[in-house]
Amino acid sequence: MSAVLAAVVGATLAGCSSTGGKRAEERAAKAAQGRAAVDTPRWTVAMVTHSGDGDSFWDIVRSGAKQAAVKDNIKLLYAHSDEGQQQSEQVQSYIDQKVDGLIVTLAKPDAMKAVVAKAVKAGIPVITVNSGSAESKEFGALTHIGQDETIAGEAVGDELTKRGKKKALCVLHEQGNVGHEQRCDGARKTFKGELKNLYVEGTNMPDVLSAIEAKLQSDDDIDAVLTLGAPFADTAVKAKKQAGSDAEIDTFDLSKQVAAGLASGDLGFAVDQQPYLQGYQAVDLLWLYKYNADVLGGGKPVLTGPQIITKDEADELAKYAERGTR
Repeated sequence: MSAVLAAVVGATLAGCSSTGGKRAEERAAKAAQGRAAVDTPRWTVAMVTHSGDGDSFWDIVRSGAKQAAVKDNIKLLYAHSDEGQQQSEQVQSYIDQKVDGLIVTLAKPDAMKAVVAKAVKAGIPVITVNSGSAESKEFGALTHIGQDETIAGEAVGDELTKRGKKKALCVLHEQGNVGHEQRCDGARKTFKGELKNLYVEGTNMPDVLSAIEAKLQSDDDIDAVLTLGAPFADTAVKAKKQAGSDAEIDTFDLSKQVAAGLASGDLGFAVDQQPYLQGYQAVDLLWLYKYNADVLGGGKPVLTGPQIITKDEADELAKYAERGTR
């Protein structure tokens, strides 16, 4: 009797496992091996960003998108341009290809408004990431994933004030990028000291170096320099040294170089908006929308930042930054 009961119980448990935990384990194993964890159709999703050439920040966004695409059996296409008109044309080309979903950035919203409307009218679901939280809903996107740039700027202003800074320089490396303007404006709003903008040509790093150096040499009162992207933080550190300045260098975004700079004391703090998460969540949410009509945010942006990172957190995050996911 006990042997029969044991056999029945064993069979029951096996049946439960095959329909529950076992399947979950199999899906996780497939994803870990670079295979889809779902059996939905192979939908095609295109991502079009305002990245310039060689911008490591967007490598991290794209890495997150790729990982989610593998898991969700998605074919991921990618294009980028820091010119608004060209970015719009790239989106149009994917509309013409009848992709199943679009992920776009709205750093230059005026150039993107019409083409996003075309995608929505064509029945292609759109998610905006990183830039354009204020315009996303108006343009017809399902949701926006990223940090609110004004809120992020305000956090920077508070941090500069807390650190006792009196005069700061906000270095904008991309002309016409509304998100960059919002960051500096937000910082100016909450900073108890004086903050001035410095516009540089971000695609010309020697120009960035000389412009920051010249500013620091001409104004000894500048005690903080804020860059708006990780690649520019190291350049600002070099400019500071060449100018003989004591200004603190702070930055938006995290990278392995920034993590090292925080640990060494070359940088004061960084503002992390989790770019890997922006790419990953955008693809995953399009899959959820196609599969189950799911939408996050309730009409509000899904925030991935800001998080102020200092020397205290640098060591913990360095290993993730080294592998390209933070």
